[in-house]
Amino acid sequence: MHSVYKHLDTITGLFIAVLLISNVASTKIVDLGIMTFDGGTLLFPLSYIFGDILTEVYGYARSRKVIWLGFFSAALMAGTIAGVGALPAAGEWTFQESYDTVLGLTPRIVAASLVAFWMGEFSNSVVLACMKVATNGRHLWARTIGSTLIGQGLDTVVFVLLAFGGTMSTGLLAEIVVSNYLFKCGVEILFTPVTYATAGWLKKTEGIDWYDRGTNFNPFRTSLS
Repeated sequence: MHSVYKHLDTITGLFIAVLLISNVASTKIVDLGIMTFDGGTLLFPLSYIFGDILTEVYGYARSRKVIWLGFFSAALMAGTIAGVGALPAAGEWTFQESYDTVLGLTPRIVAASLVAFWMGEFSNSVVLACMKVATNGRHLWARTIGSTLIGQGLDTVVFVLLAFGGTMSTGLLAEIVVSNYLFKCGVEILFTPVTYATAGWLKKTEGIDWYDRGTNFNPFRTSLS
C-alpha cells in the first residue's frame, strides 16, 4: 500500500481554504430574491465535495485527519480574530468599530461552524464510506448525494441556529435554513460529474481505491485504521 500520495496535500489545502474563507464570508446575509442565505454558503458546499473525494479515494481514516485539521485551523482563525479585536488600537487607526462590526461576529460564527462542521463532515464521511462498502463501490452518485443530504442537513440546521439564533426572527432563520440546505445539496448534485471525473482520475493517478472494511469510525481515533 502506498504511504505517500501526490495529491492528498493539495486536496487537504483546498479543503481547509474553503472552510476558512466560508467562515469569514458568512458574516454577510445575502438576499438574491428567491433565496436568502449567509455569504459563506456560496463556497462552503465545495468542502463537502472535497470531503467526498477524500473518503471515496483515500478512505475514512485519512478524511478524519483532514477534518480535524480543518477544525483546528478554523479554531485558530477565530481565536486570532477575537484576540486581535480585544487588543488596544493604535491612535491613528480609527477602524475598530468597523472591525468589530464585520469581524466581531466571526468568533460566534466560527464556533457555530466548528460544531456544525464537525457533526456534518463526520456524518457525511461515515455514511459515504459505509455506502461504498454496501454497494461494493457502485453508484458513486448515490453515495455522494445521499451522504450530503444527511451531512448538510445536520450542518445547516446546527450552524444557522448557533450562529444567528437570537439575532433575527424565527421566520428568517427558517428561510435561511431551507435556502442554505437546498443550495448546498443543489451544488453537490450539479457537481456530480466533476466529482466522478476527479475521483476516477485520483484513483488512477494515486493507485488507490480505498474500501473501509473493518474501519473504526470513532472520530477521535488517531491511527489510519
